Amino acid sequence: MEMKLLVAMVITILACGIGPCSGSRMVADGHNKRSLLSNGLGMTPPMGWNSWNHFGCKINEKVIRETADALVRTGLAKLGYHYVNIDDCWAEMHRDSKGFLVPGKSNFPSGIKALADYVHSKDLKLGIYSDAGTMTCSNKMPGSLGHEEKDAQTFADWGIDYLKYDNCNNNDLKPTVRYPPMTRALKMTGRPIFFSICEWGDMHPALWAPKLGNSWRTTDDISDKWESMISRADQNEVYADYARPGGWNDPDMLEVGNGGMTHSEYIVHFSLWAISKAPLLIGCDVRNMTKETMEILSNKEVIAVNQDPLGMQAKKVRMIGSREIWSAPLSGDRTALVLLNRQSWGKPVPIVAHWDDLGIPPKMFVEARDLWKHETLKTKFVDKIEAEVERRSCKMFILTPTFS
Repeated sequence: MEMKLLVAMVITILACGIGPCSGSRMVADGHNKRSLLSNGLGMTPPMGWNSWNHFGCKINEKVIRETADALVRTGLAKLGYHYVNIDDCWAEMHRDSKGFLVPGKSNFPSGIKALADYVHSKDLKLGIYSDAGTMTCSNKMPGSLGHEEKDAQTFADWGIDYLKYDNCNNNDLKPTVRYPPMTRALKMTGRPIFFSICEWGDMHPALWAPKLGNSWRTTDDISDKWESMISRADQNEVYADYARPGGWNDPDMLEVGNGGMTHSEYIVHFSLWAISKAPLLIGCDVRNMTKETMEILSNKEVIAVNQDPLGMQAKKVRMIGSREIWSAPLSGDRTALVLLNRQSWGKPVPIVAHWDDLGIPPKMFVEARDLWKHETLKTKFVDKIEAEVERRSCKMFILTPTFS
């Protein structure tokens, strides 16, 4: 708890400088300054798919088209997974003679405009990737530093709907210098393009990115391991007060279905991303998912928590050793709750959530809906709710006030 308090104090100093500044005022000011972007997008966290976690640089237009088809065929598109996002390695190493980016001749021979038309024909949206540096992170294609207006207009002309903007090869220029030009360039195109600032949490982007983008990475890259996933959730939670409709903290993309974690660990992953109002960007091969992966990604009740219009990110309200209680207010006077057992060994442990920690009035009777079992518990709870939770597992509930 001392470390968390220290981090919060450092964030406050960075945001306000020396002098009086309340947390509520910092948040309000960040909200008011969002007019630099003001594209009307991201009223709920974005949902879709990104190529990097599974495919890396091994992408081509066939994979992108088939992924769009799979999102529709599986029903994921109807659940809100609308963005089909191309990550790094889509362009030629060099710009053309006029300075424009050139789609890869071998992997995207039809061009990005044709691919966007295909994705749009499926009632989906196409995303693309660039970098606020001289080269992208793969060092296999040019970045957009110094070419912001030309590249933004190119993306708009192609029909791009989402831009992930990375942080490599940046000539040691601060992100607060490099990212605003792309924000302005995107706005100048007149096309609404979701702007995902992928700055890795380098300079606490939650403090300055709300006026520039629709989401901002609060962490370094995720990998398909429990330790990586859970640490990204921890780092992201510190900035919970800065997330709201139009701008979201981003702990990186989903690894669900890539094979590096157990089924219960993937449920924890999806539950924490959902209650944290993180972007839900699938990172596996949706053309070849297992039934178990599909069941996680298509859980309508958990998705509804993520997409709740109130848009309030969860916080850890109690931490008792390896037992954690994550909670977020929802619309309709409801509360989302995750009871998490981080322990890697041992028997199931009881985890108790008390109303005074959750902001629920004392003596209030509450109905609990288990979002992974898809059942409403028969017991009406008052003052607290308790559940046994297996190691590296969680329980997720929606708590709704009732009168008896």
